[in-house]
Amino acid sequence: MAAPAMQQASTQEESPDLEKNGHAERAQWVLNAPEPPGLWSELLDSVRDKILPCGNNFMSLKNQSGRKHLLSFLQAVFPILVWCQSYTVRKFKNDLLAGLTIASLCIPQSIGYATLAKLDPQYGLYTSVVPPLIYAVMGTSREIAIGPVAVVSLLLPSMIQKLQDPGADPIAYRKLVLTATFFAGIFQATFGLFRLGFLVDFLSHAAIVGFVAGAAIVIGLQQLKGLLGISHFTNKTDVISVVEAVWRSVHHHWSPLNFILGCSFLSFILITRIVGKRKKRLFWLSAIAPLLSVILSTLIVFLTRADKHGIKIVKHIQGGFNPSSVHQLQLNGPYVGEVAKIGLIVGVVALTEAIAVGRSFSSLRGYHLDGNKEMFAMGFMNIIGSFTSCYVATGSFSRTAVNFSAGVETLVSNIVMAITVLVSLQLFTKLLYYTPIAILASIILSALPGLIDLHEAYNIWKVDKLDFLTCIAAFFGVLFVSVEIGLLVAIGISFAKIILISIRPGTEALGQLPGTDMFCDINQYPMAAKTPGVVIIRIKSALLCFANAGIIKERIMQWVIEEAEDTKGNVRRTNNQLVVLDMSSLMDIDTSGIATLQELQKNISSHGMELAIANPRWQVIHKLRLANFVSQIGGRVFLTVGEAVNANLDTKRAGSI
Repeated sequence: MAAPAMQQASTQEESPDLEKNGHAERAQWVLNAPEPPGLWSELLDSVRDKILPCGNNFMSLKNQSGRKHLLSFLQAVFPILVWCQSYTVRKFKNDLLAGLTIASLCIPQSIGYATLAKLDPQYGLYTSVVPPLIYAVMGTSREIAIGPVAVVSLLLPSMIQKLQDPGADPIAYRKLVLTATFFAGIFQATFGLFRLGFLVDFLSHAAIVGFVAGAAIVIGLQQLKGLLGISHFTNKTDVISVVEAVWRSVHHHWSPLNFILGCSFLSFILITRIVGKRKKRLFWLSAIAPLLSVILSTLIVFLTRADKHGIKIVKHIQGGFNPSSVHQLQLNGPYVGEVAKIGLIVGVVALTEAIAVGRSFSSLRGYHLDGNKEMFAMGFMNIIGSFTSCYVATGSFSRTAVNFSAGVETLVSNIVMAITVLVSLQLFTKLLYYTPIAILASIILSALPGLIDLHEAYNIWKVDKLDFLTCIAAFFGVLFVSVEIGLLVAIGISFAKIILISIRPGTEALGQLPGTDMFCDINQYPMAAKTPGVVIIRIKSALLCFANAGIIKERIMQWVIEEAEDTKGNVRRTNNQLVVLDMSSLMDIDTSGIATLQELQKNISSHGMELAIANPRWQVIHKLRLANFVSQIGGRVFLTVGEAVNANLDTKRAGSI
């Protein structure tokens, strides 16, 4: 019996040594990690991944035959080659119904949005022909409906009219719009080709909610011109200028008949929308209500000759196929730099709206939407659109929702819609001569309530107050200054939020959760127990740099002093007191951060404690080794916080023996 007892005692004595050796070995894993890739290496790898769309599969594609390689390339650029192979008659029936339904909504909306963009009505119809056809063969969203939208139609004139007054020279203004469309397409295609989609994400969700809501109110106020039959109106977009223009006009020249006619059909459209929401089977009623309004109001004006009594009408709409506009692009004009900037802003806004719409409905159908392919498709369709008398097109939320409700299966619905609009351009434009402008204003106004999402704004306020600040800044910037200023303010606040979150000087004291090896924030988990003789602090900032290093050092020293002194301020006498810095959240460090850690080490030593670091990231431990900081703390580098705590306990045991 004595031999087994002696063997058990010997095993117990050896186990701490084995565990200690294991800790030391794992610490060497951290210290002896290979050198991380340098800045130039990371940049080259990033550029290579962006330029080679196939990524890691590029070498495997090289081994394929030329025909297969070409087919793979064509299928990547033109997704229609993939899904058309499984296309059926049943799908075509659903797409045909959906295409005709959205065409009935698209025609009146396109005419209205063209007038909002201060273009002739036919340009809205042109924009609903070519871009949807291009997107149908290159896009990846099955439900999205392409064409002109309200926000882009407001954004373009708000910026371009500062360069050229559309009232004084509409031809020169139109040329700048087409040139801006060309640049918007170039930027969008570039974003997709080089996988720069993250640039679009700088327009955060909160910024978009505020921006779109503000733009909706501005658009609604501007429609008072058509609804009241006002001849002279301000070109400014801020709410104060628009209200002043309306107030002056109401006291002088406005048409009550225009107002009565517009409000009557606006009520009709809104009522059909309510009916469509309550009874899902009647969704088509709200979809065709705008077209019915155009037809009925045009007949009323024609039969009663109301245009002779103050009702303002559209008059001539040029029909026929999209004319070529290549010769109208002002690529060598005096405003090319300014127009390129406008194209960039409009292109980013259009992309943001399209991708948001596409992802919303793709998630309902359970398939992935390739953001980079979407950008490239949007860019290419707008480039071709600028050659064929189209202005910036993107995905429309209202028409996409109708498309989805109509049971769309594929992008063939966009082809059906484009063909329907083209037929209308060929045959029916003369019939729209007597269409009241007030009806176009009412159609645009009916689409605006869906752009103001109060429920989402409340959710943003409830979840993240800083995000709500971005939302409100975008909203009031658009409303009281200008559309582009509201946009820039929102982006600026988003940038500031990124920087603030990255360098925010955050620290937290950690304790061990009972029955586990996990160490968590003692404020979040009150049941977490502190380890006697050890102060464990996690640095929560992603970057320890000149901007936050001093504050983080002060906070760490506050924790250390609190642990080193009792409640009466007297210094506690403890052996082998250890301060462990959990660096698991710290992604990088600069020279100011390293200098601060060196000062921290001296301050901790002056309080009779030692400093250790746990779980440092690759770049962090590499820089600390180069700065000889590891040797300054006696090599106390551990893979986990638990191992740092166990190493301290082992040291205590060894000292007591």
